[in-house]
Amino acid sequence: MAQPRIIKKYPNRRLYDTEISSYITLEEVRQLVLSGTPFEVRDAKTAEDLTRAVLLQIIAEHEQHGQPMFSANLLSQIIRFYGDSMQGFVGGYLENSLKIFLDQQHKFRAQLNEMLGQTPWSMLNEMTERNIDLWKSLQRGFFEANAAAVSPKAAAGDSKKPR
Repeated sequence: MAQPRIIKKYPNRRLYDTEISSYITLEEVRQLVLSGTPFEVRDAKTAEDLTRAVLLQIIAEHEQHGQPMFSANLLSQIIRFYGDSMQGFVGGYLENSLKIFLDQQHKFRAQLNEMLGQTPWSMLNEMTERNIDLWKSLQRGFFEANAAAVSPKAAAGDSKKPR
C-alpha cells in the first residue's frame, strides 16, 4: 500500500501539500477525500496528526452552506455521547452503519444500472434504434400497401389496352 500523502498545517492555518510542493485549500483537501486519495494532515512543527480536525472543519463548512446533512438534534445526541461510557461504542457503530449504507447504495446502483442497460445514453440509443426499426417497418408496410393498391389498377388498366 502506498504511503499516505502528507499535508503540513502551518500556524497561519495554511495547508502545504508535500507531494506537489504547493499550498492547497480546504476544498482541495475535500477533493482528495472524494477521489479516495489517502492522506494525513500533520502539524508542521510538532508533526501531530491533525487529519480529523481538518476533516471536521470541512464538514463544518459544508454544514453552513446549502442543505445540512446533520440536524441540530442529531449533533446534540452525538455531543451527549462524549464522556459517556458508550462513547467508544458509538463511533464504531456509526462507522459500521455508514459502511453498510454505502454497500447497500452500491448494490442498488449496480442493480439499477443493470436494469437500465448500463447508462442512460445506452438506454436512449437502444430506444432510438427500436424507433428507427419501427419507422422502417411502418414505411415498408406503407409502400407495400400502396404498391398493392396500385397493382390491381395497373393490372386492370393493362387488360383494357389493346394488345
